[in-house]
Amino acid sequence: MGRLFMGLVLVGAMVQGVCGAAEEGKQPAQIKVLLIAGDDVAPYHDWREISEKTREVLAGSDRFDVRVSEDPLILDSKAALAKYDVIVLTMFHRGTPKMTDQAKENLLNFVKGGKGFYVQHLASASFPDWAEFGKLCGRKWVMGTSGHGPRSVFDAKIVKKDHPITKGMKDFKIFDELYAKLQGDEEIEVLVSAYSDWSEKEEPLVFTRPYGKGRSVQNAFGHDFKAILHPSMQQLIRNGVEWAATGEVR
Repeated sequence: MGRLFMGLVLVGAMVQGVCGAAEEGKQPAQIKVLLIAGDDVAPYHDWREISEKTREVLAGSDRFDVRVSEDPLILDSKAALAKYDVIVLTMFHRGTPKMTDQAKENLLNFVKGGKGFYVQHLASASFPDWAEFGKLCGRKWVMGTSGHGPRSVFDAKIVKKDHPITKGMKDFKIFDELYAKLQGDEEIEVLVSAYSDWSEKEEPLVFTRPYGKGRSVQNAFGHDFKAILHPSMQQLIRNGVEWAATGEVR
């Protein structure tokens, strides 16, 4: 009986060890991404191209399960948002529909509750009459105040080399619009910046801020598919969305 008992104990330990190893090798669950796109009625951006290329960058990594909505009014449904880890806003500003009070509450509570928000390029100009949206973004493009010089190649500087989003990245050159004079006075952590000849100052281009228990990331790069497919921009998109969702980058 004693030998039988010891044998069973050893078999149990072996099975537990195998199961434990299997668990350790198990891939983490994919991050559920809701990418909200919309029609920028101004003729300055190909909004569908921008949104599709951003989706491709995310979908090209096994980290993400991406769903796209071209109807911002999805924000009206708390139940629809509940299954996602992060909301990615790529493009709509002048074509933005009026936000209902319920949609505003749902978006803010989504992030406050511990989830993520990632806003890219001119999407920060959306909802110009909603002050809290600017606070959520950290900084906001304001028509008639914010701006940029001619699109050109410029030097982007990695300001925070130890942040999970930018860890391992080096300064890079990119052909894009260099956004300047984004408005807001919320405390932000600047990760990437560049000197603007238009504003004659160093401008924050990628930055984060806490919002309740959640995280907000703004990436001001991304005028077109060429900028979005730049290797450093792809890394910023993937890492930025993952960090917004989870607070880390694996």
